[in-house]
Parts: sequence; C-alpha cells; structure tokens
Amino acid sequence: MPHFSAEHIHQLEKVYRLNLINAITGFKPVNLLGTVAASGQTNLAVISSVVHLGSNPPLLGLVMRPPSVERHSYDNIRAGGTYTLNHVHTDIAAAAHLTSANYPREVSEFAATGLTEEFLDGFPAPYVLESPIKIGLRLLQHVPIEANGTVLVIGQVEHVYLPDTPGVLRPDGSLDLAAAGTVALSGLDTYYAARPVARYGYARPGQPLPELSLDGE
Repeated sequence: MPHFSAEHIHQLEKVYRLNLINAITGFKPVNLLGTVAASGQTNLAVISSVVHLGSNPPLLGLVMRPPSVERHSYDNIRAGGTYTLNHVHTDIAAAAHLTSANYPREVSEFAATGLTEEFLDGFPAPYVLESPIKIGLRLLQHVPIEANGTVLVIGQVEHVYLPDTPGVLRPDGSLDLAAAGTVALSGLDTYYAARPVARYGYARPGQPLPELSLDGE
C-alpha cells in the first residue's frame, strides 16, 4: 500500500503535499462565509474548516489561515463581530468555488460570482439567498494556534434558517442534508452530493446497535 512517512511528507512537492493532506481527513462540510466591513462592503469566502464545538450554548468553530497577509473575512469578523455560514447547494457549487479567487477588497464576491446578498431579521452580516441552510453567528473569541499560525474562530449560533423542503427537518430535530441539496468537499476542489446510508441509535456495550429511521420517526 502507498505509505507516506513524516519525512516523506516533508519532502513532497508543495502542491502534491497540499492536495494529499487536505484530502486525508475525508469528506468535509463546505460553507460560504458571509461578512461585512465597517464601510458596508460585503465579502464571501468558501471554507471547509467548520467544526461543531457544543450545543448548549450552540458553538461552532472555524479555522482561518494565518493573518500574516490581508484576510478580508477575518478582518471583518474581528471588526464587526458577526458573520454567517451558508451551506453550499449542488446548484451553486461552481459559484461558491469561484469565491476562492483573490479579489481586491473593494470587490464583493457576491457581485463577482452572481450570488445574492440577503439580510434577515436585522442581523448585520449577509446571508446567501441561494443557500438552503443559513446560520448567523456572533464572535465569542479567536484563539491563535501556535503550531502553524492559524486562528480558531469561535462563534455562538444566533440564527438558523432552514428550507421549506419536505423532509429536511426531521421530527427529532436532525437534518436530512441530502434532501436539502447540501454538498460535501474532498480536498480543495472536489464537490460531492451526499446521500444517507444509515442512522444508528445510542451505542451501548454488549447490546445490538439500534438502527433508526432515516425520516426521524
């Protein structure tokens, strides 16, 4: 089987190493990060580092690259304290990926990619109209990661918007992301449509693993 030791990984060509290490974690959530500057200039960036940190209070974390150079999204989050996460739908995957281009600060990725700003319930940061699942967050803290200079941004969920599509919100509160059209990401550039395989109940030692209905009943 192919084997990469730490020494081998260190010696890999840069782009090859980048692709390999970004892929070995498996499928990742992919979201559009919506922010706004003090000037009112909106910003949109595709990210794949969102992680659940807790449900009470509801906290989500995201890892942002080192702020050693200009980082529009990070600057906006720190200045304004609010931001949004918007699921990438199968129909907007190409537009979402296009936001990764290096646009000047004065150019909004919304306008550049054809996606639509949406402001809801007085929340300052922009949502993506075309996104099926939208989350509004308020910054709680940003934690520098000394190992590589990245930053863990921790936000508290203040708003969640779901589509009216039947079956997306299950009776038990879980979500059918396939029904919502949410996509997943592998590596840096490959988008996948999700489909459910199985749902399992709480696992207990020595007991049969309960299989739950996919519709949440």
